Amino acid sequence: MTGGPTLEEVVDGLPLVDHHVHGVLAGDVDAAAFELLLTESDRVGPPGVSPWDSQIGFAVRRWCAPVLGLEPHASPAAYLARRGDLGADAVNRMLLGASGVRRYLVDTGYRGDELHGVAGMREVSGCDVREIVRLEAVAEALASGGVGAAAFPERYREALDTATADAAGLKSIVAYRYGLDFDPEPPSRRDVVAAAGEWLRHVDGGAEPRVSEPVLLRALIWAGVERGLPLQFHVGFGDPDLDLRRCDPLHLNGFLRRTADRQVPILLLHNYPFHRNAGFLAATFPHVWFDVGLATMYAGARAAAVVAESLELAPFGKVLFSSDAWGLAELHHLGAVCWRRGMAKTLRSFVDDGECSEVDAVRVARAVGADNAMRVYFGR
Repeated sequence: MTGGPTLEEVVDGLPLVDHHVHGVLAGDVDAAAFELLLTESDRVGPPGVSPWDSQIGFAVRRWCAPVLGLEPHASPAAYLARRGDLGADAVNRMLLGASGVRRYLVDTGYRGDELHGVAGMREVSGCDVREIVRLEAVAEALASGGVGAAAFPERYREALDTATADAAGLKSIVAYRYGLDFDPEPPSRRDVVAAAGEWLRHVDGGAEPRVSEPVLLRALIWAGVERGLPLQFHVGFGDPDLDLRRCDPLHLNGFLRRTADRQVPILLLHNYPFHRNAGFLAATFPHVWFDVGLATMYAGARAAAVVAESLELAPFGKVLFSSDAWGLAELHHLGAVCWRRGMAKTLRSFVDDGECSEVDAVRVARAVGADNAMRVYFGR
């Protein structure tokens, strides 16, 4: 790009759209809580095993430490001390501001009481923020409010309309609650009422209103399809609450065939280690897009390998950026940093090998970093 910024400079300065992310913690955390939040585990590791000694731990010390005024590779103790001195609000503002993300699509459905919500994220980041509504969370709120089984199908659609009045999209966590190998056919109303009755009896008996009944999960998904907003699916790795064997996106093949003519975008989130399978689906189904969020920051110095694999098969207009960061502002920052570094390195190799021009490489980076998301969610 003679006379203009280099590919690396363009990628480093891109105003990103993080199309799948959660809020940041509003309060401070101690050392033990911070370390646990660096992992997808729900428990502390054994003696001699520390999340600081991992790709993401190294990445925090390399890329977040300078944002907080420390030297790169500062010790964990020095990093946590500096973080404590600054306080949560300053840390959040500094790391979110340095990420270069300019628009967040925030999933508020997981432990939202601990995090900044849509309004809080707007205030602390200075960005445009829109909500992604979890289908299951709407059903669970309805159950807590005392809905009857016979009225559930209609009441759910009404509640979904209300919850999504200003939302950018929807999300299903059927991968966690059952698996992606669900029956792709929409259930009958009779079956939905029967399943709702069984579920609500347990809720009335004092059980947590956690919807995991497969017929109900299918009903929520199809209600989401009927709502018409972009519909996200968790795919691939996450915390130990899921069975990774049932999180391969290829299980969605039947569902994708049945929704191909609905004009509803389907967004496959995360996907690692099935990201090549997700790329195949995005290449073969016009209404499917995907990302490799979460994996890039956990891959750290190896993020370029994951990014490169995401660009193997699918058209570049089908790949989006996301972080899936939750809680720690470090994760929001690293989601952007690791993606930028991985994308710049990958595209530079394409240019240097003569596989594409630098102009085309810049266009791809802009598409994946922001333009594709703006087209899918906002029609522009």
